[in-house]
Amino acid sequence: MAAPAPPGLCCCRKGPPPGPEAPPAPPPPPPPEPPPDVASASSSQLFRLRHLHLGLELRPAARALAGCLVLELCGLRARPRALVLDTHPALRVLSAGYRRAPAGEGPCAFAFPAGPPPPDPLPPCGPACALTPLLPDPSTGSSPSLSAPSTASTPLSAPATPGPAPGPGARAQPADLPPSPLPCPSPDLPPAPAPPPPPFPSFPDPSAAPCPLVFRVDPFTDYGSSLTISLPAALQPHQPFQIIIRYTTADGPAIWWLDPELTCGKAKPFVFTQGHSVCNRSFFPCFDTPAVKCTYSATVKAPAGIQVLMSATQSTYLEQEGIYQFYMEYPVPAYLVALVAGDLVSADIGRRSRVWAEPCLLPTAISKLSGMVESWLSAAESLYGPYIWGRYDIVFLPPSFPIVAMENPCLTFIISSILESDDFLIIDVIHEIAHSWFGNAVTNATWEEMWLSEGLATYAQRRITTETYGAAFTCLETAFRLDALHRQMKLLGEDNPVSKLQVKLEPGVNPSNLMNLFTYEKGYCFVYYLSQLCGDSKHFDSFLRAYIEKYKFTSVVAQDLLDSFLNFFPELKEQSVDNKAGLEFERWLNATGPPLAEPDLSQGSSLIRPVETLFKLWTTEPLDAVAAASSVDITNWRPFQTVLFLDRLLDGSPLPPEVIKKLSECYSSQLDAMNAEIRIRWLQIVVRNDYYPDFYKVRLFLEYQMSRMYTIPLYEDLCTGTLKSFALEVFYQTQNQLHPNLRKTIQQILTQGLNPLPTTDTTAVATDTPTLVLEDKPSEAANSAISLRDCNVSA
Repeated sequence: MAAPAPPGLCCCRKGPPPGPEAPPAPPPPPPPEPPPDVASASSSQLFRLRHLHLGLELRPAARALAGCLVLELCGLRARPRALVLDTHPALRVLSAGYRRAPAGEGPCAFAFPAGPPPPDPLPPCGPACALTPLLPDPSTGSSPSLSAPSTASTPLSAPATPGPAPGPGARAQPADLPPSPLPCPSPDLPPAPAPPPPPFPSFPDPSAAPCPLVFRVDPFTDYGSSLTISLPAALQPHQPFQIIIRYTTADGPAIWWLDPELTCGKAKPFVFTQGHSVCNRSFFPCFDTPAVKCTYSATVKAPAGIQVLMSATQSTYLEQEGIYQFYMEYPVPAYLVALVAGDLVSADIGRRSRVWAEPCLLPTAISKLSGMVESWLSAAESLYGPYIWGRYDIVFLPPSFPIVAMENPCLTFIISSILESDDFLIIDVIHEIAHSWFGNAVTNATWEEMWLSEGLATYAQRRITTETYGAAFTCLETAFRLDALHRQMKLLGEDNPVSKLQVKLEPGVNPSNLMNLFTYEKGYCFVYYLSQLCGDSKHFDSFLRAYIEKYKFTSVVAQDLLDSFLNFFPELKEQSVDNKAGLEFERWLNATGPPLAEPDLSQGSSLIRPVETLFKLWTTEPLDAVAAASSVDITNWRPFQTVLFLDRLLDGSPLPPEVIKKLSECYSSQLDAMNAEIRIRWLQIVVRNDYYPDFYKVRLFLEYQMSRMYTIPLYEDLCTGTLKSFALEVFYQTQNQLHPNLRKTIQQILTQGLNPLPTTDTTAVATDTPTLVLEDKPSEAANSAISLRDCNVSA
């Protein structure tokens, strides 16, 4: 669609053309800018991505992954001259190739090299083959830097053909130079050591081997780079073809390598990926946008004794070759391609569910979830239609997993420390189950409307818990989450743009920054409001079933949801409910501040009222500590009741010294026996009130916990007050137990206003993965003490 005309100008001109004295016509308006969250937005709409194949070799000793990516595409409309993909500085592209996609050919077969590879030869000088050259960069006028592909006569599948490619962030050549042939290495410089070769696809017919392509990698933002690959001049629109990319990648935002000592069992190395929201560009080059979906397959080679799992509907293991094969038969966006590998064992917990964990964790996981997942899946199916993904397995990850849980299809990732708390485990798993319909089957087309996934999944989660655990339980969980939303609003201010449901992403802003409680809870409140317009939640369930069926395996925008809603309920459309004064749909989406309406939680009063009563007893002056302590036995409460009570005490901190002293005398020993979600809240109260008698418990907690969801809030609170020296002492004692990314984040917290801290570990670390209010996955320290606790919910 053409861009609108500038104000005061008409898009068309009537009458004869102007005479010589007429002022010159205004220049045509610029074309609309592509969405700013991905470099590949410039070309993702020019192609249809049919399938992607991954050949991966895991190398834990080197903390590296060698990969070969085969993209099956066809161009749309005019002949495309170049393909632009998202990548990352942590990923090194070694070569790119092209071949026509033969009709009827099956999935790619990957041949893994055996033995140590020979060094790559230096590339020859001169062009490699007759390809469409990359044009000068229109923003700079400069010519692109070129890769050094192999000669056209050498198949790309040979183990050591390509020469070195320019590193990530390579700069273009000066504008006054013509486009150059392949660069000539200087005879004065020794050749750089060649990286180990990744696996290659094997082509039975040598004549079908791919032709090398020229490519370049350019800086894009601090969270990624753009990979531009020139395409052959003979390529025609709608002609299926394959792009083969050979690469290596190490620690990056998507790939987390753990040494054995950082796992629960401390027996074997471990690796997992976390793609949400734009991290998987460091796992493999891709269209890293939720608007693009495709099926995928993967072949993975791993060291003996390492179990590999992926988010796929089918999997096989070729034991003799040590190779795992995976296939996802339904189209998914790039961020839902996930891998985990380590010392993992499994047990069936239902007719279509299995739990995976390290051996030391498996008995606990079985006891907590056996039979439960099937009941939750059945409840979800009764509300929203059949579960379409086949299996629903769960893998428990070591405490270094940067968020609580991730809804990877067929295989939910969840942090192992959540096994301590039954209520939190229930909510987190059910939330990820809800994503099977809302987020995985129907996906938000842009990250600016992430609430379409999280708000709907939160609503569905609460419908499922209402059906299985009753309305009181659901209202209790909603109450403490909404309390957290208002706490976050107070922290950020009501006019903060991140409180909008439709947040405008400025160019270069990491979409992960939008991961906050507004996405979940304000989105939930809007969906709940829509359900109330129907007069009956069952009617709204029927609408959501129809919505899923209509948009299944596609990506949508908010208008798709709202149009479908009004068309499903024509009587509401006639009443113009979308323009009801003060509750306009447009205002819900684009106004800053709290939700325009919140749910009625009166059905939870039997669980919420005792919490409010106890909180009032402890905060009313003069304090009657005996009456407060004897009013209720909190060991009989549900964990969410205790969480709600402690959150409100945390909001009121610092408390009078007499109150914190009596609270400790009454509850501290009881809280010690409770789960980490409860203990972290009490310890934050201890820190914010400078209650020194319980500081030894803070030390013990930080010596035991390796999860960022528990360590970051305490370090933030310690450094906000006068206790930075205590925090430094604990950090020096425990830093080698922490994942390098988490260690880096805590160093940033500790060094605010100080000289950089020395550290005994010099391992280079990649950009950290955030869990803060404005940075869900690298981390800046500001304001995270409150925000981390509030928004570190399931992804």
